[in-house]
Amino acid sequence: MPRPPSFGKDTGLQVRMTFTLLLLGAIYVVLIVVLLAVGASGIMVAIIAGGLAALNLFASDKLALAAMGARVVSPQEAPQLHAMIERLCVQADLPKPKVAVANTSMPNAFALGRSPKSATVCATTGIMDLLSPAELEGVMAHELTHVANRDVMVMTLAGFFATIAAYIVQFGFFFGGTSQSDDDDGPSFMVLLLVSLAVYVVSFFLMQALSRYREFSADRGAALITGRPSALASALNKISSGMHRIPQQDLRSASELQAFFIFPAGAGKAVGNLFATHPPLEKRIERLARLEAQLQGTA
Repeated sequence: MPRPPSFGKDTGLQVRMTFTLLLLGAIYVVLIVVLLAVGASGIMVAIIAGGLAALNLFASDKLALAAMGARVVSPQEAPQLHAMIERLCVQADLPKPKVAVANTSMPNAFALGRSPKSATVCATTGIMDLLSPAELEGVMAHELTHVANRDVMVMTLAGFFATIAAYIVQFGFFFGGTSQSDDDDGPSFMVLLLVSLAVYVVSFFLMQALSRYREFSADRGAALITGRPSALASALNKISSGMHRIPQQDLRSASELQAFFIFPAGAGKAVGNLFATHPPLEKRIERLARLEAQLQGTA
């Protein structure tokens, strides 16, 4: 009889996160070098880059909660959710994160924070109304696995690189005309614009690839923490069906957190393509079914 898998760090995910950060760091250094080469002030670049990086790391969770209209709740305000998180944290050997609730009909959940000690897990009222206790437990275990894997911090940093490059590209398109009118500055501006565009494109595709893999890893972790892969599979099916009933304007308003949700908003279409933040639902269900068979000793 095959030995059932155990919960722990996903080596494949750790390798991918390290590679992503190293590659993004390297291309970001190239971007800074080009910025300095075209005449940008080194002190100004350091202040802006450092300030934005600090804001991204230490305030991004608060900004994300505010964007979702979510707030941290006490055990008295959400006793069942708190009790569930506490039980899962004991099973996963994790410190208990802050618990937040977003008052929206969109059925979803996400995790934020730069480390397990500073993490926040959030469930929407929509997902709590939609799912059974066992299904919701699978969803929250999925989010806690993201916390344990520290992939939220990596995604936040990767997003920072892409955002800076995107700002430079947008700034260049808006104000590039004046630079291009000068024969000396024109080539420098074009180099900066092209490098920034390359940084954005590479960052984007690295983030998408990492995001898809980390969802598989979190599904696996949740299944092993709870011992019920079928409950998470059922939850994903319900969330997918429930998402179709949410107005498109509500889904668009949550698009900035797309990569952090357990299921992407408005993803009924082609989630398996190159631009998707999540793997196709069918593949997630298939992997959970294989895990169920392993845990039951039938695989």
